[in-house]
Amino acid sequence: MSNWTDAIVGERMTVDREFNQRIQGSQFSNQEWGLIMTATEFEIEHADDPERARIVADTSKLPQIMPELDNISQQMGAMAGGGDPGGGSSGGVFGGIVDDIKNLLGGGGGGGGVDREKLAAAEQLTQEYADELQRHLENKGRFEQVRLSYQE
Repeated sequence: MSNWTDAIVGERMTVDREFNQRIQGSQFSNQEWGLIMTATEFEIEHADDPERARIVADTSKLPQIMPELDNISQQMGAMAGGGDPGGGSSGGVFGGIVDDIKNLLGGGGGGGGVDREKLAAAEQLTQEYADELQRHLENKGRFEQVRLSYQE
């Protein structure tokens, strides 16, 4: 079912440009958003029903990339601030490795695991993107064609 997404590359580029302002107002950087979009797949729910067909974001892979989002955020913070925001004595690369190990073992400051608020924000933003993509396709008169292509 990936052929349907190949057919709308131009539309996705347009929506990406238009949606960029929404990303700027979110908690995610452009690099983080790129990673989120890489882990997100789009599907058409109820593709067999023209009245109910809707583009939805499949975010089932997002929890797997959340630690990498944190790494991007920490790297950007280190570049901007030049230090260890936690005030810990280890700091630098070594401190980052220690924090990563503690988080993997469940002993990090957040209790380990996935940051549920960040995950929910990423899921919401990807669905907003899906909604915007569908609106764009409908406005261009292409959604019906895309819906039919999805079913093939």
